[in-house]
Amino acid sequence: MGDPMTVKLAESDAERRACFPVMRQLRAHLGDEDVFLERVARQGTQGYRLAFVADDGAVRAVAGFRVGETLFAGKWLYVDDLVTDEAARSKGYGKALLDFLKAHAREQGCRELHLDSGVQRREAHAFYFREGLRISSYHFQLEL
Repeated sequence: MGDPMTVKLAESDAERRACFPVMRQLRAHLGDEDVFLERVARQGTQGYRLAFVADDGAVRAVAGFRVGETLFAGKWLYVDDLVTDEAARSKGYGKALLDFLKAHAREQGCRELHLDSGVQRREAHAFYFREGLRISSYHFQLEL
């Protein structure tokens, strides 16, 4: 039998590298693994972290997140990226990862957890609603 499911922070380049194939399913524009590792390292200087779920020796779900603080919300954890491997969906990996992020946010003294999700991601939205998240605002963007 393989290793049991674990959720943890990616602390090494090897762990971050193992997250790339799953993250690429959400962020295909990243190109290759080296670009991914460079961006994770650069964003890491701004507080970005990767968490992942491994099961039977393989990464099944990945989240990129950061802790921040604003006047309107106080201290919060923002989920930049959250994806479960297409071949492993509806097996509890996304829930385990989101539960880990909620617990991590509480440990960091956060009052809220935030994430944005593309309007086309209906299945992800259904999951977020089941997990107690709600739509609280519009997100506006302007390409420059």
